[in-house]
Amino acid sequence: MPGFYEFFAGGGMARCGLGNNWECLFSNDFDLKKSETYKRNWGDAVLKTADVKSLSAADLPGAADLAWASFPCQDLSLAGGGAGLKGARSGTFWPFWDLMKSLKAEKRHPALIVLENVCGTLTSHKGADFSAICNAFREAEYRFGAVVIDAAMFIPQSRPRLFIIGVRNDVDVPGSLQGAESSPVWHSRALRNAHESLSDDVKDSWIWWNLRMPALRNICFSDLIEDDAESVAWHTAQETRKLLEMMSPVNCAKVEQAKKAHRKIVGTIYKRTRKDKLGRKIQRAEARFDDVAGCLRTPAGGSSRQLIIVVEGDVVKSRLISSRETARLMGLPDDYKLPEKYNEAYHLTGDGVVVPVVRHIAEHILEPILYANKENKEMRAVA
Repeated sequence: MPGFYEFFAGGGMARCGLGNNWECLFSNDFDLKKSETYKRNWGDAVLKTADVKSLSAADLPGAADLAWASFPCQDLSLAGGGAGLKGARSGTFWPFWDLMKSLKAEKRHPALIVLENVCGTLTSHKGADFSAICNAFREAEYRFGAVVIDAAMFIPQSRPRLFIIGVRNDVDVPGSLQGAESSPVWHSRALRNAHESLSDDVKDSWIWWNLRMPALRNICFSDLIEDDAESVAWHTAQETRKLLEMMSPVNCAKVEQAKKAHRKIVGTIYKRTRKDKLGRKIQRAEARFDDVAGCLRTPAGGSSRQLIIVVEGDVVKSRLISSRETARLMGLPDDYKLPEKYNEAYHLTGDGVVVPVVRHIAEHILEPILYANKENKEMRAVA
């Protein structure tokens, strides 16, 4: 059974995606509340709640096959302050990487390292931050590549994320996993541009990952809605009317079109600050009815919480998205134990990595590499 370390673990969504055929040797997060949820779902045997800067290689047991790190995105996101890898939050990548270098010095660095973050990583500081990460892989003697995966391929949530996957130089990569060139499915224009800006020596270590297409998604947003949500209540008629009054003519037209469907239509709403014709900033309610939720965002930092709008003929209802609905949008099973407080649950899920995306990467890249190398090692031993 392959073993892994899980950094910036949150509620353990990477662990959930890897599944029961992987053994978690160590997990870490500095957030006390998230750690409590982690313990409720996974136990506390391997969890160390501490700032990653305080960790040393001595804290990491054994020799893991994989290190997974969904490091903080705030300084790399388009909505952030632009500090990038020099920021207090996203800059925690560097102490994590120091741990990887320490493991290398002890000759027990992981065969595989996966980093997950927002796509803004590609353009942060005009590509310098992405280049710095790639160079860190090269200097640590890893080959690497990246894919951009929108969770909407697996679940009804629009959530594109960047995954940088590194493989230790002495680990064989099956040829079927390496593409001769980029793929428009997994390698966005921004990713291709970021790759083009890399130095030639860094490009020499690059892999265009050849990732298998998933099966067509067979669930839509309305399938995930709770009939009787416990964590939220429906708005009053006055509150819903006020929400509709915040819509632009374009968004009002979407609601009117939904009324004409003569069936229940479920959509989502985000409140956003926009400029009117006079340049004044006003708050708008923006709706979508494509049966895909908008990207979950944490309430911290001024981001609004997502709302649900249900239209059935002339009847229009609205409410906040429920805690369980946010968990379902991250691919978590219904037996996953969420925090009791709404904001804590929303923050936990909005900050996480989508479970079926992790599973897809594990099934079609990580596990084939590890199993192929295990077979090669066994064959050499027999010979």
